[in-house]
Amino acid sequence: MQTVVLDTNALLMPFEIRINLDLALSDLLGEARIVVPGPLVGELKHLEHKSARAALALARKYEIIPTDARGDDSVIELARKTGGYVLTNDKELRRRLRKERVPIICLRSGTHLEIDSYLGE
Repeated sequence: MQTVVLDTNALLMPFEIRINLDLALSDLLGEARIVVPGPLVGELKHLEHKSARAALALARKYEIIPTDARGDDSVIELARKTGGYVLTNDKELRRRLRKERVPIICLRSGTHLEIDSYLGE
C-alpha cells in the first residue's frame, strides 16, 4: 500500500476547490495510507486562513506522525522515511522534492490529482 504525505497546501485543497482527497487519491493510487506530519497541526492552528480550522479537522482524520523537522522539512522527512508520495501544489516544496527525488502528486487543471512524473533537477 502506498503512503501519501499531505502538506498544508493539500489540507486546504478540499476547501478551496471542492475536491474529495480520499476519493481522488483512491482513483489515482487505489488504497493508500494518508499521513500528516505532526508539526503541520501546529502550523494549521496558527494559520490565518479562512479554511484553517476545517483543514485542521481534516488533518486529524488522518494518521499524524511526529517528526523532528518543521514545516516543509517535516514533509520531506516523512516522505523519505515512509517511501511515500507528497501531495502538494506548493511550487517551492515541489522543487525541493524533485531535487530529493521524492514522488509528487499535484492538482492539475484545478479538477484532478496527477502524479508529477518529472524527477529531474
